[in-house]
Amino acid sequence: MYDKKVAIVVLDDLLLWQKLNIVSFLAGSIAISFPETHGGDFVTADGLKFLPFIKHPTLIYKAEGPEKIKRAFLRARDRELAIGIYTRPLFDTRSGEENVEEIASKSVEDLDLVGIIVYGENKKVDKALDGLKFHQ
Repeated sequence: MYDKKVAIVVLDDLLLWQKLNIVSFLAGSIAISFPETHGGDFVTADGLKFLPFIKHPTLIYKAEGPEKIKRAFLRARDRELAIGIYTRPLFDTRSGEENVEEIASKSVEDLDLVGIIVYGENKKVDKALDGLKFHQ
């Protein structure tokens, strides 16, 4: 049983490839920033090594409109949870440097959020995302 969880919120009206892209990038951000979130390498009996998984439960929620994702973001921030963001303009960038520049060009209030990832204590994550439904 884990005392922490990972939750990803994705704007529901995006194209499927966009949703999968958001989940992929945001899940990676947690693994990079929090080494305790991933387990060890998988090694077969004959010694072939494979990459580890994120070991914490990872729940995917949908936000039915920009106001829902913004609400979840603000509630997560108020609870001092670790937050990663994905904004709409990132679909048009072509490098990590462009991503950093794009985010740096906006204030928090001006971010066009299409995805967020939240990591922290189970109860705090649950309260931050209260009212959202699981993605189907």
